[in-house]
Amino acid sequence: MANTTSHIVFEFSCFVELGGLRPLLFLPFSLFYFLSLGANFLLVLVVARQRTLHSPMYLLIAGMACVDGALPLLVMSPFLVGFLSGWNQVSLSSCLLQMFVVHLLGAFQSTILLWMALDRCLAVMCPLRYSTSLSVKVLMVVGAPLVLRNVSLISVLVLLLSQRTFCGSVVLNCFCEHMAVVKLVCGDSALHSVVGLLTIGLIPVLDFILISASYVVVMVTALSGRSVAKAANTMVTHVIVMSVSLTVLLVVFISHRVDNHLPRAARLLGSTLYLFVPSTTNSLTFGLRTKEIRRHLQHLLTLHKHSAVH
Repeated sequence: MANTTSHIVFEFSCFVELGGLRPLLFLPFSLFYFLSLGANFLLVLVVARQRTLHSPMYLLIAGMACVDGALPLLVMSPFLVGFLSGWNQVSLSSCLLQMFVVHLLGAFQSTILLWMALDRCLAVMCPLRYSTSLSVKVLMVVGAPLVLRNVSLISVLVLLLSQRTFCGSVVLNCFCEHMAVVKLVCGDSALHSVVGLLTIGLIPVLDFILISASYVVVMVTALSGRSVAKAANTMVTHVIVMSVSLTVLLVVFISHRVDNHLPRAARLLGSTLYLFVPSTTNSLTFGLRTKEIRRHLQHLLTLHKHSAVH
């Protein structure tokens, strides 16, 4: 098919079936939006202000908060504006850029969890040799290939789509998610589906397998020492975060495979969960379950309360 027939402007079909009720969605979505931004900002602020928290584990938590805050900020902002203004169009280049950002940030959510697990594994297995400087060096050596993997796979995902012509122009989503855009290509899209599945397998699924293996090692090692409670608490925190992320990923995955049997609004809700649920719950989980962060956060809020009074 000639390139001239390809659509270069897409239109989001973001809960349009709700008609005049659509603007009402602004309130619940904006609530999650500001909750996510606020919680992640506080988490980064606490770690940045406290020198005692400038160790790999807490810096990785702050890194996760940066990723979790960037996802709604860069992606949710446009469609929140669209709820009120009716704006729902995006150029092909902007759509591909948004897709790259969404999936790259999503990839780093699981990869940072893997870094955290490796850091705890190193601390438990080599407690006498473990130090901040050693941990940073090891994490950088291990982390560099993971960063390269994430950037490479997501780039391939997007570049393959950029070479296609598009016979459809209506994206059945509120943002440019990979499979939603794949459905608009002219001709066979099997390659994109395979690459998408391969990317899921090599990033979040592989990360979660390695995280699970790391914590098996941590618990086995801890059982022979006296740090079982501390290791278990850290593991439970990460299991909660992993469970939320995997559940949301599974909901999104299934919604695209059984889309003919689900109401469109239900599919859209499943996709948007990907943006704000992990971003919100991750910061709340780490903030409430990590003792040092919780203590410094309470201190920070107390200082702010006293300064507001005086």
